[in-house]
Amino acid sequence: MDVTEDSVPVVETTTPQANGDGKFLNHNGIVQPLLTDLYQITMAYAYWKSGRIKDVAVFDLFFRQNPFQGEFTIFAGLDECLKFLQNFHYSDSDINYLRHTLPPSIEEEFFVFLRKLNAHDVTVYAIEEGSVTFPRVPLMRVEGPLIIVQILETTLLTLVNYASLMATNAARYRLAAGKKVRLLEFGLRRAQGPDGGLSASKYSYIGGFDGTSNVLAGKMFNIPVKGTHAHAYISSFSNFSDLQSKMLMDKNTGKERDMLELAMQWREPLSELLDIMPDEASEGELTALISFAIAFPEGFIALVDTYDVKRSGLLNFCAVAMALNDLGYRAIGIRIDSGDLAYLSNKAREVFNKVAEKYNLPWFSTLQIMASNDINEETILSLNEQNHQIDCFAIGTHLVTCQRQPALGCVYKLVEINGTPRIKLSQDVVKVTMPGRKNAYRLYGADGHALIDLLQKSEECPPEVGVRVLCRHPFQESKRAYVIPTRVEPLYKEYWSKGEIRAHLPNLNEIRLRVQNSLQTIRQDIKRNLNPTPYKVSVSDDLYNFIHGLWLANAPIGELS
Repeated sequence: MDVTEDSVPVVETTTPQANGDGKFLNHNGIVQPLLTDLYQITMAYAYWKSGRIKDVAVFDLFFRQNPFQGEFTIFAGLDECLKFLQNFHYSDSDINYLRHTLPPSIEEEFFVFLRKLNAHDVTVYAIEEGSVTFPRVPLMRVEGPLIIVQILETTLLTLVNYASLMATNAARYRLAAGKKVRLLEFGLRRAQGPDGGLSASKYSYIGGFDGTSNVLAGKMFNIPVKGTHAHAYISSFSNFSDLQSKMLMDKNTGKERDMLELAMQWREPLSELLDIMPDEASEGELTALISFAIAFPEGFIALVDTYDVKRSGLLNFCAVAMALNDLGYRAIGIRIDSGDLAYLSNKAREVFNKVAEKYNLPWFSTLQIMASNDINEETILSLNEQNHQIDCFAIGTHLVTCQRQPALGCVYKLVEINGTPRIKLSQDVVKVTMPGRKNAYRLYGADGHALIDLLQKSEECPPEVGVRVLCRHPFQESKRAYVIPTRVEPLYKEYWSKGEIRAHLPNLNEIRLRVQNSLQTIRQDIKRNLNPTPYKVSVSDDLYNFIHGLWLANAPIGELS
């Protein structure tokens, strides 16, 4: 069964505002200023108390390591961040709650300050949503008054972290399955709550899935909704007496005919053709399939593993499918939810081919075979090696919970205050930040693939096509290389400033296409599942010297005695 609906708005807590294209962005009411950590508010008060209302800061939002032992990450969640900025304000009830939650020493003037606070003076530069990204390259650069850009930290991180992790996970499943196999997200019942379930549906679609079982996600995001039935439907029927209605209209004649009678007429010759004993096939299962076919003659997909796929499910399905064919309908296919999926899918295809050849029905050999049963990325790769005949994977738990890695680990770090670059030092070099405002560029080689990402100080001239540029590892002096790019792609766009969205915001289908196009620019060895090649992220020579100069200036000097 396929169900699609036009997109409808989610719950709004404020009047939606138009973006630069004249479109209105609907806002999830859960995403509000109080969706944050308490220390953002306490820091804001300390800044305010210190008289730092006019201080201006720059923060970078980035991650340090790719997820799932891979070498790429899909950036997602930007549109939700922009909706949050559009609607950022503290309501009267928010202020009353904070007034009673924060220590009584908090001055009343601070709450007056918060009540007037908005994101009008914030500027956000970001990579295009749906792009392939890599560690240390900021996904977003957030500039503006220190207090407000500090307060934004937790909410921006929660909007980007899971979205990017989920989109990356889905993209990896798509790469494993290939382009021809359909992927459906069936994970709502296993997701981390309703918001996790909705986000999983949305970002798995962005990452390359073809649909979802989540009806609300289909309504909210205009994602194709797919579904069959559960084992409970099959096992709820015991025998033919449970079939209250047996009649279905013949599309050719317009007259009603007895589906049970037709299915039983087909059961005997099919059992001989397929070498299956009809007495072994479940009568209750056949009854259930007839009932479901009567309800959905144009979209008949049957779950065939409730009892036994080979000795019951396939025979009963084929009998009902042939009965539907007599009445002018075509079945869609089967779903297998247990057992040896490679073997059973090949057995099912063998059965369909026999029926197609015997009765001259070419379409029967192309019936869809859907597989579920706790599938993960490794399962798909293994099934590929076994030459499975599966047309569609329905994936739940491992996809939506990101069981292989539960968090991406994006961070939000101060890199400049009042025009002065700041650096965070650590004994763990990976946690040392790259100070100052930076621009990022992707440099491409002659084969059209991306060679390297280059970070520069914002005042540096961009790299040019055909001009050699020195690319350096941010922290290892000996790792450096010259690159002569055939194409230079600036990675940042200004998405938000002066209280307005400044760039086109693509819809879900456009972001989904962006993911696939962006992945095509990355070499296959970087995307492979086993031992992928790390993609290089570099800094310009000027930025390298600047980082290390600031590092030495801020690092304490020890004394030996």
